[in-house]
Amino acid sequence: MRRRQRFPYSYDSSYRSESMRPWSHRLAWVLCCATVVLLAAGAMVTSTGSSLAVPDWPLAYGQLFPPMVGGILYEHGHRLIAATVGLLTIGMVGWLWWAEPRRWVRWLGVGALCAVILQGVLGGLTVLFLLPKPISIGHALLAEAFFMTTVALVQVTSSGWDDMVRRGRQPVRSRLASWATVTWGALLGELLLGAVVRHFNAGLAIPDFPLAYGRLIPPLTAFPILIHFLHRLGALVVLVLIIGTIWQVRRHHWNESALRRPVTVMGWLVALQILLGGTVIWTQRAPTITTLHVVNGALLIATTALLTLRAWVLTAPPRPATRSSSAEYSAR
Repeated sequence: MRRRQRFPYSYDSSYRSESMRPWSHRLAWVLCCATVVLLAAGAMVTSTGSSLAVPDWPLAYGQLFPPMVGGILYEHGHRLIAATVGLLTIGMVGWLWWAEPRRWVRWLGVGALCAVILQGVLGGLTVLFLLPKPISIGHALLAEAFFMTTVALVQVTSSGWDDMVRRGRQPVRSRLASWATVTWGALLGELLLGAVVRHFNAGLAIPDFPLAYGRLIPPLTAFPILIHFLHRLGALVVLVLIIGTIWQVRRHHWNESALRRPVTVMGWLVALQILLGGTVIWTQRAPTITTLHVVNGALLIATTALLTLRAWVLTAPPRPATRSSSAEYSAR
């Protein structure tokens, strides 16, 4: 008997019960929000110079709960939040493997779990080896990658994902998917530059803003000045690309709320990010402002990643149907 062909990447009727269907989405939201709190806590550790307030790992002064005073509050508080996020990730993966019929979504959850485990190991190595810059920078970048994975889980477990996949792959003349991908790539590069600036303590290498030592181009006589200036140039490139992405949505897809909403958020976030970047300089790197700059940057990258995902689903050109691809879809 011929098997009934199912639509690719859509929810399967094999869900154990219809009432379970929204729970994956809710759990993904909880994990995503907890990760934002974790990012803020981690940024606060670096901003307050508390990275070595607890010199041992995985314990803290040989205890599970040391006195939460001074920098210990930030550093050990960060560890406790990280442990909570780790437990939530384990719970999320277990739930997906029990209730989620799509294999690729289950493996996306496993990827998130691997990332959070590696993140914990990198955090421990950062302390044990006294803040080596490559490990510290890798720790920061992996945190953003994990956050974007949780955002992807929120998206693909939503009922709206099914609707987008069914309506997608339409032959529309649009470069939005390419624009969004390039913009996201530029933001990843800017994230790397920002992490280098933070961990090389170059946040005030150029002490004025928007000018640099009163000029458009500062004297590039030292690495901290160079990397700081490149970070500013990267922000300008990102701004231009985001404006271009907004224009693509405005011109071709403004009636598509799944694209209009994230690109509108991107516009507000990039404006706020530039303002926060200037405020970091004006306040001499006040910890709260610096932390907000990091968290807002993470939200901007994640929103751009979400737009990129949606753009490829909704606006990428249709793939030619082949017998092999139909067979592959029917097997899912």
